[in-house]
This record gives sequence, C-alpha cells and structure tokens, in this order.
Amino acid sequence: MAYSVKSKKSAKTYYLHTKEVELAGGRKQRIYYFAGKAEKNALDELPAGYEVMENSRTGLPMLRKKKK
Repeated sequence: MAYSVKSKKSAKTYYLHTKEVELAGGRKQRIYYFAGKAEKNALDELPAGYEVMENSRTGLPMLRKKKK
C-alpha cells in the first residue's frame, strides 16, 4: 500500500512517489513528490531521514530532511 498523508487544510489524501531525473550537467538525482493518485512509482514508506510537512498557505504536503 502506498504511503499517504491527509492534508489538514483541504482534507485531501496525497500519495508519495519517487523518480530519477537527469539534471542539466548529466548528474542523476532522485526526487520525491506527492500526487493525488497512487501510480506505479508510489513508495510504500517514508524514506529514512525525511519527514512530512504541510505548506501552510496551499495545504500541500512536502518532504524535508529531519532536523538534527
């Protein structure tokens, strides 16, 4: 089952996804994003060292690295 969070502002459910992207210099980087539907690249759990926060203005969930 895909990892999901419910927005406190809009009460919508969002699912965590990931994909590899290639940057302009040719370097590859993994990105994480939330979407309204669980697709094939959805993650089952939160990546280690990250936490979910909600944008107070838009209500959209975002990942950020945990503070030490």
